[in-house]
Amino acid sequence: MINYHPSIEILTDYAAGSLPLAHSLCVSTHLERCQECQQQIRKLEMLGAHLFDRTHTDSRQLSNLKDSFFEKLNAQVEQKNESLSVEEEPVEIDWDNYVIPNSLRQFIKKSYDDLNWMRLSPSFKIATLYNEEGGAQIALTRVKAGAHMPTHTHTGDEITLVLEGAFSDESGVYRQGDFINRDASHKHKPIVTKDAECICLTVLDAPIEFTGWLTRLLNPLIRRYHPHSS
Repeated sequence: MINYHPSIEILTDYAAGSLPLAHSLCVSTHLERCQECQQQIRKLEMLGAHLFDRTHTDSRQLSNLKDSFFEKLNAQVEQKNESLSVEEEPVEIDWDNYVIPNSLRQFIKKSYDDLNWMRLSPSFKIATLYNEEGGAQIALTRVKAGAHMPTHTHTGDEITLVLEGAFSDESGVYRQGDFINRDASHKHKPIVTKDAECICLTVLDAPIEFTGWLTRLLNPLIRRYHPHSS
């Protein structure tokens, strides 16, 4: 069950083709698993086509049309979220044979194990997939079952998409397919569930900063490999 989705604003920019490349990749990967957001994208594309056909309509009428559309869309999303209160039965997954999302196959040819992982602790490692020059970083994080990622803050926006496993933090529990958006105001300590390791796709506009007295030593290394810092 997917409980966390991109915002309407993000989906609108994605449908319009105005979302940055790194963020679009994260949304595309989420869409592969989320029928709810696939439907929202289709509605947004229909709205875009409708607005394009009405280019001579008064700007105020267009604004009212968009406001009405988003009100209905938000109502549908809230109604859908209310219907998701009942937990689904857990699905058995062969954790040794992950299925790579189609959106990521340009970076991952065979398996996650073939990537160049940088180990930051005995239980936590990261693999960079792509760096936008002076911009965002697309990476994978991989944390062992039952372990936690060091407490950290964000110096910019961060998008996290759960590919495998699950984790929790102070704000909730996130499972396969969940799309989480954090900004610089967030400080958290993700903890992976004990049943399986957790692999996440992340898009970082700026480097994270570890806050622990020992893990702070890793901050220069993190900044060194982030394009925003170069």
